[in-house]
Amino acid sequence: MWWVLGVLATLLALFCSLDVWYFLRVAVVVLRAWFQPPVWDVTAEQVLLGRVTPHDIDMGHMNNARYLRECDFARYSLYVRNGVWKAVRALRGSMVVGATTMRYRRALCIGEGYELRSRIVTWDDKAFYLEQRFVSTKDGLVCAIMYCKQNVICSSPDKIMQHLCKRKVECPEFPGDLQHWVNFISSNSQTLRAESGLEEKNK
Repeated sequence: MWWVLGVLATLLALFCSLDVWYFLRVAVVVLRAWFQPPVWDVTAEQVLLGRVTPHDIDMGHMNNARYLRECDFARYSLYVRNGVWKAVRALRGSMVVGATTMRYRRALCIGEGYELRSRIVTWDDKAFYLEQRFVSTKDGLVCAIMYCKQNVICSSPDKIMQHLCKRKVECPEFPGDLQHWVNFISSNSQTLRAESGLEEKNK
């Protein structure tokens, strides 16, 4: 009896202090991707199927924050299947989201199915740039689209690509809309650095 109470108390403490369902979902997504066939084209689009559940909604449609969480899971799957995650670990690097922007075009309603289509669009010397689309399975409409800047720490996208492909890989050109977004990020960073006095300190 005491051990049952101990287990229940431990579970209660975990659910009160951690987002347990998030970590369980990450484990499921990574394990599923691990046992799927690898994707040799690093820039290839990968698709995860989803459906809006009562847990995802507010006011009858998918909560704005849920889109970002689903994108997290899709990126985990993408990096496992295309080898980027393994290459980053081999190079003793890490990755962190540096910026995202989400455009909501039409609400995904409760019970509605969707495809989450993720791909690496291009990269520069510090980050990968990804596009992730929520496409309704009902009519094929792109209901939301997100751009994500994935910063590479203690390595670089070029090193990761060379590790994967065993040769120098030229990065694809930046599409116009993505380039505008990257320019905004750069301009905003300069503004914030100036406000904090970092530019003067670095002179």
